[in-house]
Amino acid sequence: MATEKSGKGQQPRLSVRDQTLETLRRRIISLQLPPGEPLSENELAQEMGVSRTPVRESLILLREEGLVQVFPQIGSFVSLVDLARVSEAQFVREAIECASLRDVAADTAGLAGLREMLQSQAAADANGDVEEFFRLDEDFHRELLRLAGHESAWAAVNSAKAHLDRARRLSLRDTRPVATLIKQHTAVVDALEAGNLADADSSLRLHLRGVFEDVQRIQESTPELFSDGAAPRASRRSVARLT
Repeated sequence: MATEKSGKGQQPRLSVRDQTLETLRRRIISLQLPPGEPLSENELAQEMGVSRTPVRESLILLREEGLVQVFPQIGSFVSLVDLARVSEAQFVREAIECASLRDVAADTAGLAGLREMLQSQAAADANGDVEEFFRLDEDFHRELLRLAGHESAWAAVNSAKAHLDRARRLSLRDTRPVATLIKQHTAVVDALEAGNLADADSSLRLHLRGVFEDVQRIQESTPELFSDGAAPRASRRSVARLT
């Protein structure tokens, strides 16, 4: 990733292209730009205060990641949620996170930190702050890997799950109550605290696989948000904004 030089002692600044890419990717994954949303280079450039070049380059990179689709003579659109990619990402995530549980150090400080995260998640739920819960959920899973000594594996998990994250955000809006997710997190921590690896493993797998049931329910009510791998149909290229 290209960076620009900054003053002494300061962190390198991202290039305009990379800032644009990061912003667009975040907006797509957070559903600010929902599946099927048309993307205008001119409008995005004006909105973000940049030229069309970094927007065009970013859309090309997002297309390679499967988050943007380009139809000649028609335009660019946020891709529909790809069920095959969701499944692949879930496989990677479950394999890495569950395998790491056996290495989690059941130290008092580490488990206490997880308990504090659960309290913060409950506070976010009480405030109805879905975005804050999503961030805290990410922190919880990353912390499990850190306690296992495998935090570097989070990069592999994170790079694989862009489509999965969109599906998870849809589920937080429309299906599973946040309280249910917190209860599942708590079951994992309880099992680790008791030294019961089998229960920790089964609880984490149940938690991670819940997204498939959520996706099935969402797909039944809003099939236009999803791709099944077939060629896109014209009627699926224009999707109303999520509310």
